Amino acid sequence: MYDPFGDVLTAWFQNNKRDLPWRHTRDPYKIWLSEIILQQTRVNQGLDYYLKFISEFPEVQTLADASKEKVYRLWQGLGYYNRADNLMKAAKVVTENFDGKFPTNFETLKTLPGIGDYTAAAIASIAFDQKTPVVDGNVYRFLSRMYGIKTPIHSGKAKKEFWSLAEELMGNQPPAQFNQALMEFGALQCVPQNPDCKNCIFNAQCFAYSKGIVADFPVKKNKTTVRERFFYYFVIRQQTGNSEFFVLRKRGEKDIWKNLYDFPSVTLDKPLNDALDALPLAEKEGWFTPKDCEIRSPSTVYEHRLTHLKIQAVFIPVFSRKALSADGKNSLYLVARSEINNYPVPQLIVRYFHDRDINY
Repeated sequence: MYDPFGDVLTAWFQNNKRDLPWRHTRDPYKIWLSEIILQQTRVNQGLDYYLKFISEFPEVQTLADASKEKVYRLWQGLGYYNRADNLMKAAKVVTENFDGKFPTNFETLKTLPGIGDYTAAAIASIAFDQKTPVVDGNVYRFLSRMYGIKTPIHSGKAKKEFWSLAEELMGNQPPAQFNQALMEFGALQCVPQNPDCKNCIFNAQCFAYSKGIVADFPVKKNKTTVRERFFYYFVIRQQTGNSEFFVLRKRGEKDIWKNLYDFPSVTLDKPLNDALDALPLAEKEGWFTPKDCEIRSPSTVYEHRLTHLKIQAVFIPVFSRKALSADGKNSLYLVARSEINNYPVPQLIVRYFHDRDINY
C-alpha cells in the first residue's frame, strides 16, 4: 500500500531546507566533520567551527597531521572535548588504515573512533547512498509525536524501534534526501517547545496533535541530576619589565576540561562566605605566598553550565612581587600575556579574559 509520507516530507525539504555548506558535497570527510561538530551543538554555532576546520584542514590527511594544541584551539568553545580527541584519532585511522579514504559502508564506518550508529548512518547515506536511517534527537521527537511512541527515547528498545520505523518510512526514497529531510523537519518544524502544529503538513495524521498532548513527547527517563560546584580561581600575574605573565594550569586527562588550560583554583561543594577565605587553601597548595603578593578584590560570580554541572566561579587577582617559577611542575605554566591566545582554555576563562580586555 502506498504511503505518501516520504514524498510529502522530501517535497517539504526542497522548499524549506537551510542552505548549509555540507549539503553541497558528497565528500565523506566533510560530512563526517559536520556531524561530529554538530553533536550537542546548534547549527548556527557549529557553522563557523565547520568553516574554520575546513579552511585549516581541507582534507583528512591535514587533520591527521595536526597537533592536539592546534585542534583544541580551533575547537575551543564547543565543549565535549572527547569529540575533538576522537576527531584526531579517526583522522589518523582513516589515513593510516584506509589510505586516506573513508570506508563506504555502515558497519566499517562504526569501527572508527567516535562514530556510532547515527554518524555512520549519516555518512553512509549522504555520501554513499546506502539505505541506513539516521535517528537523532530531532527524529526521535518528530516520530514519537507523529506516531504516539511512548518508549523512553534513551532506552535500548527505543533505538531499535525508531530505527526500524525510519527505515520503513524511507521506502524507496533516496536515502540522502530522506534522512536530511527527516532531521530538518524536526529541527525547523517539530521543535521542542511550542511547535507550530496548526501549520504543520502532518497535523492531520499526527497522534500527539490529535490528542492535544504534543508537549508529552518524546518520553524521557528521569532528568539528569545537576551538581553545583564553587570555583575560586587565582589569577596569578607577574610583571617583568614590559612583559606581563600569567600562571596557567593544564587540566588532567580525566578532568571536566581535559588538556585545557585555566588558572589554579580551589573547588568546593559549598560557597565561602568571603571569596578571600580561599587564600589559605591556595597558600597550602604552594601557588603563592600572600605576604609576597598584592591581592585585589574578587570578581563578581561567573555562572557556567555543563550537562551535569553548574559552576559558580569567582576570580581573585593576585599580583606577585617576586619572580614566579612555573615550568610544568604540578601542571603549572608561566605564560606571557602575548602568548595567552595560543593556549586552549574553557569558555568560562574566555569570558573572563574578554571582560578584562585581555586579547583572546
